[in-house]
Amino acid sequence: MTAQIITIGDELLIGQTIDTNSAWIGAELTKTGFDVTRRISIHDLRDDIIDTLNEVSGRSDVILITGGLGPTSDDITKQTLCEFFETRFVTDYDVLEMIEGMMKRRGFPMNDNNRRQAEVPESCRVLKNATGTAPGMWFEKQGSIFISMPGVPYEMKYIMQEHVLPELNKRFSSRSIKLKNIMTYGAPEALLAELLTGFEASLPGEIKLAYLPSSGIIKLRLTAKGDKTNLPDEMLQQQVEKLYRTIPELIIAEDEENFETVIGKLLREKGLSVCTSESCTGGRIAHMLTSVPGSSAYYHGSVIAYDNKVKTSLLGVPQNVIDRYGAVSSETVALMAEGARKILQTDFSVATSGIAGPDGGTETKPVGTLWTAVSSASGTITQTYRFGTERSVNILRFSTASLHLLWKQISGL
Repeated sequence: MTAQIITIGDELLIGQTIDTNSAWIGAELTKTGFDVTRRISIHDLRDDIIDTLNEVSGRSDVILITGGLGPTSDDITKQTLCEFFETRFVTDYDVLEMIEGMMKRRGFPMNDNNRRQAEVPESCRVLKNATGTAPGMWFEKQGSIFISMPGVPYEMKYIMQEHVLPELNKRFSSRSIKLKNIMTYGAPEALLAELLTGFEASLPGEIKLAYLPSSGIIKLRLTAKGDKTNLPDEMLQQQVEKLYRTIPELIIAEDEENFETVIGKLLREKGLSVCTSESCTGGRIAHMLTSVPGSSAYYHGSVIAYDNKVKTSLLGVPQNVIDRYGAVSSETVALMAEGARKILQTDFSVATSGIAGPDGGTETKPVGTLWTAVSSASGTITQTYRFGTERSVNILRFSTASLHLLWKQISGL
């Protein structure tokens, strides 16, 4: 069971639009049991589309195509598919009725462009689209299924969920692919791979391990393949438990959960609260924590103490501490955390002060230096880190490292 994904659109190739469709389709096909062997992005050009269709035809069970189905002159996918499958256009009156109803509800008049949306290749199976004017189309040729869908993400997802995935599950029911993601923090990729040398060597042949790093967090993805009559769930769970025994101090969560989600769960369970006081991260940690639904139950607020005057006047950091140790120091960041916890009346407070770059560093405190602190009733703990020189990357890494320290304190690790 193999699949390929083709995305059509100049905007994808020149970077104006990020191709989120392929990522979503790939994930859904994998859950269904397909090996996605290739993703291809091509121009809105007839020759490019024809050449690509000829190349993939007969080489995969399923080819998913998105883009180029709109009503304007630059949308040529439908005409090209009609040519490739050697058929002609016919009007699908059910689709036409849907489009007329949609235009009426939205208060727009029907025009010829809208009507042409109801013209489909005669040889295709029409996949009705209740979220837009362009229907999906299902073709079969040389042992391959070709499915063309709009490039608008919510329209594509509707057609996939309502039509494509249910039908693929019926036709291809013999195989299962199960994924388990384990989120880790605290060891770089090379060291983590070294720690897992024995674990990886002992994996059953049906299970593969992949390392997926992002801003300090490394996702370990376990992929198990098996027959749907003999699902690999139990085998996968055994390896997950083995991972917990191998690197217990590095595992923070499972299945795409991030620090802010895990921290939110812990605070809710324990009935505790948190606030932030940020200098170098400029509110990034506050944003991360409040991005979790329901965070108002445990998050009180933030002080963005970017200027030293805010550190002294609002958070109560004495000027002589900053003069003696510097704004980027254990002493300053500890007092920032304690001051914010007192003002905002929370159980925990996390604070940051650092040098994000690209300038401002010194020989003793180079760009990429972070001091972070967590304050609670049991005391205040500080930690320093050294990262790189890229400002935007540093701000994210600073925030992630600070949340890691907060998570450890809440967890009692």
